Amino acid sequence: MKETGKRLKALREGTGISQAKLAEAIGSTQSSINRYENGQATPPVVLFRRYADYFDVSLDYIFARTNKPQGATYSFKPKETPEKEEMRRFIEMCFDPESPMNGKLKETLLRMMEDAQ
Repeated sequence: MKETGKRLKALREGTGISQAKLAEAIGSTQSSINRYENGQATPPVVLFRRYADYFDVSLDYIFARTNKPQGATYSFKPKETPEKEEMRRFIEMCFDPESPMNGKLKETLLRMMEDAQ
């Protein structure tokens, strides 16, 4: 929690607000804010959310999971795995059969699809 404490302190100091003013704003005490910033105590979850809301940063940033204050560490995007034959039919539909590059493009895309599986 040392890194989290450093982040909390940096956020507070970056805005020039005192521990007492921050404590008042998020519903804590100055001594608690001091302990959180020095890694001597861990804020309850509700205070972590209030910190994030007050400074307009993500919890991932506060927990040092990312260096981007506004963003998450990751975004979940499940892999789509259509059946091989279904993908083949889709690829066939995408290319103009009159194009001289049709065969080569199709072949390359199909090879890439196979390599990905």
